[in-house]
Amino acid sequence: MAVKVLILEDNPVARSFLCRVVRESFSDTIVITEAGDLESARKHINLTGGARGLHGVDPFKLILVDLELPDGNGMELLAELVHYPATKIVTTLYSDDDHLFPALQRGADGYLLKEDRFEVLVEELQKIVRGQPPLSPAIARRLLTHFRGSQQDSGTLDSGFSKPFGFGTSRPVPIEKPLDHERLTPRENEVLTYLSKGFTIKEIASLMGIKWFTVNDHIKSIYKKLNVSSRAEAAVLASKQGLV
Repeated sequence: MAVKVLILEDNPVARSFLCRVVRESFSDTIVITEAGDLESARKHINLTGGARGLHGVDPFKLILVDLELPDGNGMELLAELVHYPATKIVTTLYSDDDHLFPALQRGADGYLLKEDRFEVLVEELQKIVRGQPPLSPAIARRLLTHFRGSQQDSGTLDSGFSKPFGFGTSRPVPIEKPLDHERLTPRENEVLTYLSKGFTIKEIASLMGIKWFTVNDHIKSIYKKLNVSSRAEAAVLASKQGLV
């Protein structure tokens, strides 16, 4: 089955460039839908089940969102798609805090600058397959600077251990936290087992004979059901309960 991608970008040249980036990034059969404004994007999304990607339809698996658009701001769409089952990546020219942090708070799974070189954007998009957030180098540096500054401002001492990096705050894993196997589907249990053994998303997809985007969907569901935010937390729970 082809992987559906939506690219929301008002500039035709930039939109064509992003289409080439997407096709170069993934080996799957890709079907790209292009939208030049919010209205068009919403129409396409409504055809795939609306903002929640209702069951029984074929939702987009990847959505690239520009921020400044003729009829509004891409932030609006990100907020509307909080529950939509797709990886949502901001593609923009803005690298300032006033755009970056609100976008992440509204559910963006990555943040790429269109000014980056073609090969850099391809490399960053491919991180999705490895379960990593696509972030332009300049954005990654800005995030590190921001969180290091916040740590210094709060008077936190450096313990010598690295703090887990992510879009949200990492939560401690309770030792006796129960793993609710009944809530996980057989497929999700299989994915969790492979995750716990250190396999990448692409390797899991090959082993299970499914698309890597489908594996990504299973992982998101596992994280939500187990109330964890990383494969490390999920692996600890699975090991504690004797799953792996």
